[in-house]
Amino acid sequence: MSRGRAVPPSALAPREAEALDLVNRKVAAGRSLDEVLDFLFRATRDVCPCDRIGVAFLEEEGQRVVARKAVADYEPLLLAAGWAEDLAATSLGPLLASRTPRVLDDLPAYLAARPASRATRLLVDEGARSSLTARLEVEGRVFGFLFRSARRMRAYDARQAYLHVAVSERLAQAVEKAWLLDRLAEANAGYVEMLGFVSHELKAPLASLVMDGETLLGGYAGQVDETARSAVDRMTRKAAYLGRLVKEYLDLARVEERDLAVRRVACDFVADVVEPALDVVLALLEDRRCRLVRDLPLGPLAVSADPELMTVVLVNLLGNAAKFAREGGEVRICARRDGDRLRVAVRNEGPGFRPEERSRLFRRFSRLPDPELAGRPGSGVGLYTCRRIVALHGGRIDAHSEPGRWAEFRFEVPA
Repeated sequence: MSRGRAVPPSALAPREAEALDLVNRKVAAGRSLDEVLDFLFRATRDVCPCDRIGVAFLEEEGQRVVARKAVADYEPLLLAAGWAEDLAATSLGPLLASRTPRVLDDLPAYLAARPASRATRLLVDEGARSSLTARLEVEGRVFGFLFRSARRMRAYDARQAYLHVAVSERLAQAVEKAWLLDRLAEANAGYVEMLGFVSHELKAPLASLVMDGETLLGGYAGQVDETARSAVDRMTRKAAYLGRLVKEYLDLARVEERDLAVRRVACDFVADVVEPALDVVLALLEDRRCRLVRDLPLGPLAVSADPELMTVVLVNLLGNAAKFAREGGEVRICARRDGDRLRVAVRNEGPGFRPEERSRLFRRFSRLPDPELAGRPGSGVGLYTCRRIVALHGGRIDAHSEPGRWAEFRFEVPA
């Protein structure tokens, strides 16, 4: 093993300086770790020998080294993304305290001296014979390592060591950004998967609970005294509310899926979307004693849309209109074809919302802080789901209100 010595920048050859400049200019634009490493592999291998390049990050509060990306011009990659080892079981610890890169001139000899090194064994089995390692650091905080390997002995001298460290310094911030974005995407995918799974598992038991309650209330299991009837009625209403909540989360999980696509078909918006949505929320409208006004065309309202997704939008808008309406107030649904646009509005008489609260309405899990609305049930996902579906249709959604009197939600999509 040898240590790389710093080479003054003035000693760099023109093509070496050009490669570093290219890294400076281009690497920050990388949108993913894959993109950043692929670019780096192509851009620097001519000035710094490289048959393989990879990065690993320190995780679990710096106690574990996890390989996250490797690029090579050969296959197979045995030391691939996902490989992990406790930091204490590696020889990387001294690099945390030193900016001097580690150069291994003869990997087989290094492995013979340290037969317990699993990472070295995998690299040797791949055919690597030399390696060069530098730490990745942002504002004095070491968060990982940049590895470069070659399939010949003694591939790296002090000049390549300097170039590798210079590259790692220019690369560190972009790599950490790309890594954090990748982790965020992974976390979001995991959240969507768990959301869908849990919601799906709750759906059937809640529906069964509502059915059992309605069976008891209907007298099909024998007479129920008034005290028990009142308790069963409360139980059934709560289960029905949880069932609606589960449906909202299932809808959210679906629209959060990256491959969700709108399946447009020719349909009658009133018959295929409005009426099915009203069937779902009619019980809630009746429970709130709301007066339903249908401002709809007498004949078919022909549009090209995804009826299933559009029904999700209207169920959410009509359900919110009923929940936030004044008891006994009016709920109005209006749908019109205006040239090549479909325009839909749902209005309710009720407390509405203040103008400064309008921007919060379509955020995920956001609820308005108005004390008058605090006791109303809701998950804060319905309007967000509506916005996503309307956007997938190439449309837009908005809300207007006269505080204390009414609120109206409107959307339009290409017809």
